[in-house]
Amino acid sequence: MATVAQLQQLIPQVRRDILRMVHQVNSGHPGGSLGCAEFIAVLYNHVMKYSTEFDMDGKNEDLFFLSNGHISPVFYSVLARSGFFPVAELATFRKLNSRLQGHPTTHEGLPGVRIASGSLGQGMSVAIGAAEAKKLNNDSRTVYSLHGDGELQEGQNWEAIMYAGSKGIDNLISTIDYNKQQIDGSTNDVLALGDVGAKLEAFGWIVIDVKKGNDIEAIIAGLEAAKAASGKQKPVAILLHTEMGNGVDFMMHTHAWHGKAPSDEQLATALSQNEETLGDY
Repeated sequence: MATVAQLQQLIPQVRRDILRMVHQVNSGHPGGSLGCAEFIAVLYNHVMKYSTEFDMDGKNEDLFFLSNGHISPVFYSVLARSGFFPVAELATFRKLNSRLQGHPTTHEGLPGVRIASGSLGQGMSVAIGAAEAKKLNNDSRTVYSLHGDGELQEGQNWEAIMYAGSKGIDNLISTIDYNKQQIDGSTNDVLALGDVGAKLEAFGWIVIDVKKGNDIEAIIAGLEAAKAASGKQKPVAILLHTEMGNGVDFMMHTHAWHGKAPSDEQLATALSQNEETLGDY
């Protein structure tokens, strides 16, 4: 389990990985990836119990499903930095025949990836199925998932949310990246979500609100609270209030960097704001 100090060293390197991956192919999604760097780093290095000797079943391991698959850069960086595959492989991101496609896929056999994701709205259903499978197998570990707030505009989510609450899927912790931004603007302007927490509670979920979604200690506390709330006949949701583009001043407070790569000059500026800590690939 990584300490807070070790996480503080890891996260700037994850940001550097994200920026360099997207820049080198002039393609990808840096905004949401940067916004979730702290959460994914904490989840894999402080909370989840798993083996890097990867197999698809994940028996007696905690499982994670990335539903908003366009933020693959942060997922790949943390998987590599956690020992699932060599860090040097990050240099193949979005290239032909790479295992690191723009949206995670399974047929390349990348360790750590259990579903193809990026067709938004599907990850909740998969996570619920995995949670039920663990129950059937008398496996006490937890299933975690991550979803974009704009992704909640997809109707399949609400069918799955209704199912999980109705069936008491209480070994599931689903986090909403609540940055209130999506590719075309703010979620309020595109399709307002209303009171997401109240809606989840109305569907029978326990809701944990993490106001400081880019603060390591707040994330740890939120995940610990979610874990403590598990096993009580209700699924648990975390509303994680993040900042899209966090850690790079000109990418923050806007939706503009949802799916845009930085120029050479912008990359240099962004990297200067995030010190190399563990070695670039």
